[in-house]
Amino acid sequence: MTIAQTSKKYDLTPDTLRYYERIGLISAVPRTENGIRNYDEKTCKRIEFIKCMRNAGVEIEILLEYMKLFEEGKSTVLARRQLLEEQRTKLLIKQKNINETIDRLNYKIEIYDEIIEGKRKDFTVIEK
Repeated sequence: MTIAQTSKKYDLTPDTLRYYERIGLISAVPRTENGIRNYDEKTCKRIEFIKCMRNAGVEIEILLEYMKLFEEGKSTVLARRQLLEEQRTKLLIKQKNINETIDRLNYKIEIYDEIIEGKRKDFTVIEK
């Protein structure tokens, strides 16, 4: 796939894809005889992984470390696993905080709905 096709498929800008390649998140992308990037299945799978992790908030530095370990091969499996476990723990904490915030928002929205519907005469929104 060309950079334009890959960009569209993964909803990333061509600049982002070039940046990922430049910093080493994506290994050197194969090129056609004319020098045009030709994203293969291996590279696309890596882009999918990176995009998933970035969407969850995993930092570029962590991904760089992971990819470096990945490139080193089987001897780094334990280190890669540990890195992923650390990220999962951070995400679970983040998820807990987001769920608490959603609960608080739902509570406040319910109070406003009651005010709008005339079911609540007290216009102070009580903190939870």
